[in-house]
Amino acid sequence: MKKNLLILLLLLAAQFAKADEGMWLPYLLGQQVYNDMVKKGLKLTKEQLYSINQASLKDAIIIFGGGCTGEIVSNQGLIFTNHHCGYDAIATASSVEHNYLKNGFYALDKQQEIPAKGLSVQFLVRVDDVTKQVQDALKGMSGQERQQQQQKIVADIITQAINGTNYEAKVLPMFKGNQYLLFVYERYKDIRLVGAPPESIGKFGGDTDNWEWPRHTGDFSIFRVYADKDGKPAEYAAGNQPLKPKHFLPVSIKGIKENDYAMIFGYPGGTNRYESSEGVKLKITVENPSVVALRSVRLKYMFEQMKKDPAIKLKLASSYAGIANYWKFFDGETKQLVKYNVLEEKQKQEAAFEKWAQGKDEYANIFPDYAASYKAWTPYAKHRIYINEGIMGSPLAAFAGSLMAVEKALVQSGTSTDMIKQSIQAADKARTAFLEEEDKASDQKILAATCHLFYTDIPLAQHPIGFYDAIKAKFGSLEDDNTYRLWASALMSGSMILNDARWKAFIANPDAVTLQTDPAFAYSSAFIKNFTTKYQPLYNQFVTKNNDLGRAYLKGRMEMEPAKKWYPDANFSMRLTYGQVKPYAPRDAVAYDYVCTMKGVMEKYVPGDYEFDLPENYVSLYNKKDFGQYKDLRKNDIVTCFITTNDITGGNSGSPVLNANGELIGLAFDGNYEALSHKIQFDAVYNRTICVDIRYVLWCVDKLGGASNIINELKLIK
Repeated sequence: MKKNLLILLLLLAAQFAKADEGMWLPYLLGQQVYNDMVKKGLKLTKEQLYSINQASLKDAIIIFGGGCTGEIVSNQGLIFTNHHCGYDAIATASSVEHNYLKNGFYALDKQQEIPAKGLSVQFLVRVDDVTKQVQDALKGMSGQERQQQQQKIVADIITQAINGTNYEAKVLPMFKGNQYLLFVYERYKDIRLVGAPPESIGKFGGDTDNWEWPRHTGDFSIFRVYADKDGKPAEYAAGNQPLKPKHFLPVSIKGIKENDYAMIFGYPGGTNRYESSEGVKLKITVENPSVVALRSVRLKYMFEQMKKDPAIKLKLASSYAGIANYWKFFDGETKQLVKYNVLEEKQKQEAAFEKWAQGKDEYANIFPDYAASYKAWTPYAKHRIYINEGIMGSPLAAFAGSLMAVEKALVQSGTSTDMIKQSIQAADKARTAFLEEEDKASDQKILAATCHLFYTDIPLAQHPIGFYDAIKAKFGSLEDDNTYRLWASALMSGSMILNDARWKAFIANPDAVTLQTDPAFAYSSAFIKNFTTKYQPLYNQFVTKNNDLGRAYLKGRMEMEPAKKWYPDANFSMRLTYGQVKPYAPRDAVAYDYVCTMKGVMEKYVPGDYEFDLPENYVSLYNKKDFGQYKDLRKNDIVTCFITTNDITGGNSGSPVLNANGELIGLAFDGNYEALSHKIQFDAVYNRTICVDIRYVLWCVDKLGGASNIINELKLIK
């Protein structure tokens, strides 16, 4: 009876729980939005969230690497982020003998911290509204003319903003070009790996659990940012000191409960919430299915080799994880867009807009023009995907394609000897990096399969002239898989890219004919040149036209609904989202709690399994119920993950989840499968953000990893 009552209560709670839409700019936080945050429980002032005159929360939030978020959690520059964000750095630091990816790693003092070569973090210095400057320079312009002038004025604004400083800056369009903001950053390049759980914790559940709830993944890693003796950015040097940050986040181990306020700061990468119905139609019928099909092929052949050899698994791990993550996303996005009738909803919005826009010349032809633009481009849309995800899905083909810069230097008249030399040196350096990550066995199968798929799925009239005829003449029927296997084998054995002696001879005496007749280069360049010559101009026209139409449509929408709280699409600029800790009910007779625990980890545990194995001492500690100060008193267990109603997307990985006082309670790392339409349309019923509970992170560091030195560095709120 009690169990049935609990299920009923969960269903009722989930039924009335609404997700909280909006990725708000802290710099431009409107009073209406702020008041709603306070109503939901926020205890901080606007200035405590964002200020350029005093330390604020924004000073603890960083861009981590090129596409994640991290946060500063100590007065010694300690960084928390996701395991999958630190994955490449952890893999790079690893070897078969010291496999930190597999076994985990914790530095027990600062001398043990490992330099993360090539990794950097950025702090936001300030944000300025430069809309007037940009729009004054673009007045009356559209199409290619507007795009070129925009590039010029943006470059001028950036130059003025960072002149005489070591800062970096970028100008980003908001609301599809109806507003422009300047973001100024300070980049630190001496970043060191401090800690990471074993992969069996950091990726527990693997692809099976990816984008799913309940979730039991300890998705965290720990780094530190270093500076010179003056606290300024510097390249790695043994004498550098841990950064003294302007602000760091206290860490709360008080625990969470349903309806608690939750706020996420971070850098969401990209949404397109104001997309047209034509764009949705192209995505669900052509683009997404093509990406999923081609990534399936790549993952299949990579996984085959990764299972056979730990060294290959380590080599391909980072690449595989990235491909797999968005394979499942694009598959789920398509299903949810269809399931929730997003296309029809967009069409209804557009019909209402057209009715409102009658008699307004500025908006008269938006949707006929959209229809014409998509009609012109759609026949070639699959071709573009098959180049990027198919032909260039082979690492060898992708590297060979990059050598077109060398070809240009060799054949273009007037190129100096120094320029040719620089081009060759850059290619040689890039080849070394390519070979470090190349697995010939899987790549050869990817080459064969993607070349065959292009032949089968792309109209004959769009093929590179003569390419497939040459394969047929030498290797056999173009319908036969074996033809492509023979062709791929011959290509790999015949390419100088994979032959040290022949490559060395080429860079010592480079000539265009040797490069152009290399089978890997000939293959890749044939497809690239075919696309860039015939179809790239069409794509550029399509994008430019849609930019103009999207800007006009959103301008009109905002005029049509002036009382609505509008927020700009995500574009990897700092945002905050707010919501609450909430359960949900994804389908009939199913109710999900808002937390899951280590009990669930043990229920999923399969010794020796690729996705659900655990370290031996993990099982032992759990059986002893050695939870320490991290135990959740309500569950009498460790909470591993929890869900909130916050609005996030890719780029928010590693973002801090904060309570009403601005204290760290978790790390955001995923969305839920039922709401994978979120890049195009937010779902207020089903959307949830999946977060690793900070207490689980600390238990893994302290009890499992024995790194109490890291715990002692934090400001714990108990």
